[in-house]
Amino acid sequence: MDTIFALASARGRAGVSVVRISGPAAHDAVAKLCGGLPEPRRMGLRRLIWQGEVIDEALVVVFAKGGSFTGEEMAEFNLHGSLAVVARVLRVLSEQPGLRPAEAGEFTRRALENGRLDLSQVEGLADLIDSETEVQRRQALRVMSGELGRRAEAWRGQLVRAAALVEATIDFADEEVPVDVSPEVLAIIDALRVQFSDELAGAVAAERVRDGFEVAILGAPNAGKSTLLNALAGREAAITSEIAGTTRDIIEVRMDIGGLAVTLLDTAGLREAADRIEQVGISRAIDRARLADLRVFLLTEAAETLMVPPEPDDIVVQGKADLTGDPDAVSGVTGQGLDRLLSGISTVLAQRASGAGLLIRERQRIALERARNALDGARGHLRMQDGRAELAAAELRAASHALEILVGRIDAENLLGEIFSSFCIGK
Repeated sequence: MDTIFALASARGRAGVSVVRISGPAAHDAVAKLCGGLPEPRRMGLRRLIWQGEVIDEALVVVFAKGGSFTGEEMAEFNLHGSLAVVARVLRVLSEQPGLRPAEAGEFTRRALENGRLDLSQVEGLADLIDSETEVQRRQALRVMSGELGRRAEAWRGQLVRAAALVEATIDFADEEVPVDVSPEVLAIIDALRVQFSDELAGAVAAERVRDGFEVAILGAPNAGKSTLLNALAGREAAITSEIAGTTRDIIEVRMDIGGLAVTLLDTAGLREAADRIEQVGISRAIDRARLADLRVFLLTEAAETLMVPPEPDDIVVQGKADLTGDPDAVSGVTGQGLDRLLSGISTVLAQRASGAGLLIRERQRIALERARNALDGARGHLRMQDGRAELAAAELRAASHALEILVGRIDAENLLGEIFSSFCIGK
């Protein structure tokens, strides 16, 4: 196997840059530059010398096989973050036999192949790297910690127990089996089905935390929607004017609200319009609003008729407080009521996010749903009591197979290229 190396920190000038090496020749490569190795997992200050020339003075740390991120012999140079220093070290490493630059995500892929991570942990790590908000960070870290893998292993242990009991009745079909195993097997199936259903119920919320919630701002033309969006975003994201119908298409602004990733949508003013282009904008606004996670209705008058009916959690507020003087209204011009509005949005979305489970990818949801469906099949066969033990055992094995897919122990190869292409080189 090749030994790989890469810059693991961000490219460009920095205070410190980290170069990572992993593979069977990692320690030899470090020794050639340093003259000697520090103790494993203990940083040592070393001069990096190549062909009699001092390249840099760096902190060096090495990891023994089985005790590193990848599971292989591994080392890291903590260099002064000069472009010239980094380029020289990478060039020297490339000149050593058996070493080559790493591909995107190759360090993490080796960790997966060497059993240091399962596939769900790799997906959690990818989400952790991409996390924008505090809630996304916590969710990704929870998955990366291996909690889903541990649950899957516990579930699989119960399935193995249930399958063993069922198959015992098959093996001794011609003999008297002193105990009816159906009650115990059905109890295992029912308990697992409840756990699978609970986890699947949290998949939608977990996906919204990962991808972000959408909040649509709705109202009549000139209600102040674009001004409100700009005030919430803290920048001129949307064009504002006194001309009704200025906003024709949907304007999107990504924000962090209460630790959640939220995309605010400024939509076309809702009214009966004769202009063909404005009609298209209004139609798009209504369609997008119906798909949004939350809607904020900005009213111009108390008795205003809404073209889109609010749902129970939607927020309805009076706008243009700077003109009306209403203390309960909001204004994008003066900022009145914005904190209250943000707090209301945050409260609604935080409650929805609180139900998030560990399934952060559609692949994971599908695998667990297959496992639950297989349990339903096994349960049905056992309740028929007409010699369908073989079919019940097959369904239990199918459920166990789905859990193996969930954590990537099988059927993962076709996913790896797509997953690791999102990783940076050096991770």
